[in-house]
Amino acid sequence: MRKNLLFVINPISGGKAKRHVPDLIDAELDHEQYDYDIAHTDDVDHARKLSKSAAYLGYDSVIAVGGDGTVNEVARGMIGQPASLGIIPFGSGNGLARFMGIPIDAKKAIQMLNKSTIETIDSATFNDLPFFNMAGIGFDAHISMLFANLTNRGFSGYIKTTLQELSSYKPKEYRITIDGKTYERSAFMISIANSSQYGNDAHIAPHADIKDGLLDVCIVKRFPLYSFPLLAYRLMSKSAHKSDYVEIIKGKNIVIEREEAGAIHLDGEPREMGKELHINIHPLSVNILVATI
Repeated sequence: MRKNLLFVINPISGGKAKRHVPDLIDAELDHEQYDYDIAHTDDVDHARKLSKSAAYLGYDSVIAVGGDGTVNEVARGMIGQPASLGIIPFGSGNGLARFMGIPIDAKKAIQMLNKSTIETIDSATFNDLPFFNMAGIGFDAHISMLFANLTNRGFSGYIKTTLQELSSYKPKEYRITIDGKTYERSAFMISIANSSQYGNDAHIAPHADIKDGLLDVCIVKRFPLYSFPLLAYRLMSKSAHKSDYVEIIKGKNIVIEREEAGAIHLDGEPREMGKELHINIHPLSVNILVATI
């Protein structure tokens, strides 16, 4: 039976032009397998509304064409639905796409849809707001807030902002409760990992499994500035768990208490939240299209 797809295109995500995407879809998608429609987002949360409506209307899959934020919005509308999430990556990090083995090249990602299979993955919530790849507080949330206001949102802009802020950002005190056990930590940042990586193949939680019903709480402790290159190497070589400055604890239900309200991020998108943060895993709650092995 032919399947129905809805491609949801975010025209501004990742700072990359997508005018050619409809022609690419027409050229590369297998029309014997699929009928499809295309929708463009024009406002915050529009992608979620589109995907939720598409799932209700009986589309088999909704394909997010954009970055991690667009993927988050589309996936939010599909939690617990039979329809599958697809991804054509156009972001600066593309964390979930990379983790799931989805090609970063748009042409290859569309071709993959022709030979795809469905996997079911975990999602999570942060004060009841969903995320699918990575959430966090501390330095990475601070950078996400600054990065969201840049005109150049490519990888180079992210690196430049990170280096500019690295020496001035101060660690903060946190009380972290994971499945009933409490830890007091001074941390540079705390990443809540569903997959292993932030994006751009920077792996903070090398042993994270997106289908195990657990989250990896990655506590990055205070570190001397001279050790940053080694820490960056650890991220890129999937060995962050071997660093003296990284502590990883797996759990299902997490509460983080901090001294003051401030920034958090959900799949790289910044938000402001209060002092008490509740993070929970929702096992096997989203279907996603990946390459057939």
